[in-house]
Formats: sequence, C-alpha cells, structure tokens
Amino acid sequence: MSRLWIAGVLAVVAGCSSFEDEDIVIDLRVLAIAATPPEQVVAIDLSAPQNPVQLLQQLVPTRVCALVTDPAFERRVHYRFTLCVYGDGARCGDVMAPLDSGTIEDPDTAPLVQTQLCTSVEPNGNLLGVLTETLEGDPFAGLGGLDYLVQLSVGGEGDEPARDAFAAKTLRVAPKIPVSREANLNPTLDGIEASLGEAAPVRLALGRCVDQAQPLEIAPNTRIKLTPIEAPSARESYVVPTIDGRTMMFTESLTYQWLATAGGFSQGSTGGTRDISGSFPDLFTEYRAPNADDLDGPTDIQLWLVQRDERYGAMWYETCVRVTP
Repeated sequence: MSRLWIAGVLAVVAGCSSFEDEDIVIDLRVLAIAATPPEQVVAIDLSAPQNPVQLLQQLVPTRVCALVTDPAFERRVHYRFTLCVYGDGARCGDVMAPLDSGTIEDPDTAPLVQTQLCTSVEPNGNLLGVLTETLEGDPFAGLGGLDYLVQLSVGGEGDEPARDAFAAKTLRVAPKIPVSREANLNPTLDGIEASLGEAAPVRLALGRCVDQAQPLEIAPNTRIKLTPIEAPSARESYVVPTIDGRTMMFTESLTYQWLATAGGFSQGSTGGTRDISGSFPDLFTEYRAPNADDLDGPTDIQLWLVQRDERYGAMWYETCVRVTP
C-alpha cells in the first residue's frame, strides 16, 4: 500500500490547479491540538484583592497533545512547544516560555509509543507570568476568563526551521462566575458509521492505516456516507453571566472537520450552531474515493475526524479505507 505514490500524484495535481483542497492532506501538517483539561475554573473573592499565588494553587497541570501527519515522506519529525501570551495572528507574543522540544519517529508509520507528541503546562511561575501579562491587557480584568496559547512548530528532520509548520492551542483560566460554572471538558464520540447505498451502516475501525490489517475496502469513485456517533454526554450544558447580572444556559454546538490523504468530501466541515428553527445541522459528510487512474494498485487512505466545541474543547479520531481498483 503506497502512501508515497498517492501523495506524489496529489502534489502534481494540486500544482496544476489554482488552489489546493484543504481537506486533502498532502504534506506535513498539524491537524489538531487537544488539551486536557481545555479550561480551568478558579474561585475568586470579588470583595478583596486576589493573591495570584493562591489562584495558581487551584490549577492542575494541563496535558497538551497534537495530531501531526507527514504523508509525503517517511522521516522523523522535530517539534517545539512554547507557552505564551496571544500575539498577532494567534502566534506567540512577547512573553513566552519554552515547554518541550525533541524528535519523534515517522508519525504515520512508526509505533504509536514513538509518535506521541505531547507536553505539559505546569501551574508554575512561567504560567503565572503569562497570565499576569494577559490580565494587565484585559479590559474586563479577567472576569470573562484569561486565554493563553501553547504554540507548536514541527518540521521534517534535517529541514531548515524556516520551513516549519506552526499551530497553536488556546487554553483558558476563568473565574467561577456564576458559582454554578463548571470547567469545560473535551467532547466525546462513540464511533464513526459508514453507509454505502442501501446497505446497513457499519462502524469503522478506529486507528491509523498502518495499525489496521483489514480496513473497509471500497472501489474507486465509491461514495460513502460518514456519520459521527456522538456519546450521550458529548454536548455539555453550561451557564454564562450576562451584562444585567443574570445568567443564561447554553448547550454546546459541536463541529466536525473531515480530512483525508486522497479523495474528497462533500463537506469538509459539518455540525455547528442551531439553525433558525432551533435544530442542529447535519453531522454527516460524503466521502468520495479517488479515481482508478490515480491509484497504483490497492491503496490505504487515511481519514481523520476532528471534533470541537465552542469552548476550546477538541478530540480527534483516525480511521482508514482501502481503495482497490
């Protein structure tokens, strides 16, 4: 199953058109970053000055992990995580602190234990400095929460740093206002269903292509309907304060980003906010397998689904289909 051949074909095709399909991944890319927890809530006393150290003691370490792929090459990938305040273009500002750096094995083919790309944000002086700088520039004095960044740069081993890809994850520390406010959790998914014509839907096996012996096999140009199956607890309800001193209750809106190494989607993003009738939009998309002329025999196509809520929660899922001419 040649991932390099199909990536090369896609690169040529993309070079001959006026734009690339952002849903089709042909080069090194950070597809998603998830934080656990994505938000932390601290108790404050509005009637007295706040001790920053005491507020910091209420925080727990945050685990930040990234989903990275490099479909065109078989190589190691270097990375660097940085903690920082917001800057222009959602990149690091002037106040920053290094977190982790290193090298992982090829993210698409090496054993999972060798490809994990994670770091930890500890509740220490570095985080306190970032939050303090953010607070000084906040016109609401932190009452709406303080957002900060963990920035990630990645590049192929041996490449110049100037060629690195960048991505950033927003995290939030918020006051417990109102007192019923709870910290956000990452959304969850029970699985992904695939439907072909009138046949009964089947659950796709989750995981990278390299880890699957028998992924779902389809013919070239086949169209399959892909539907995320949400866990019962996927959409949290949460309260927010209003300007009149009251609160409002909301239910999370979830969005789904669909990505693949070849083929195409009817919609690269599904889900979202309620429509005018109060209904949530459809979650499914239709995946179209590549043409037979674009394949050099049976080819495994990696698919990714990134699930996000509107409060910085995120989770991703990987699956695979085998396209056989």
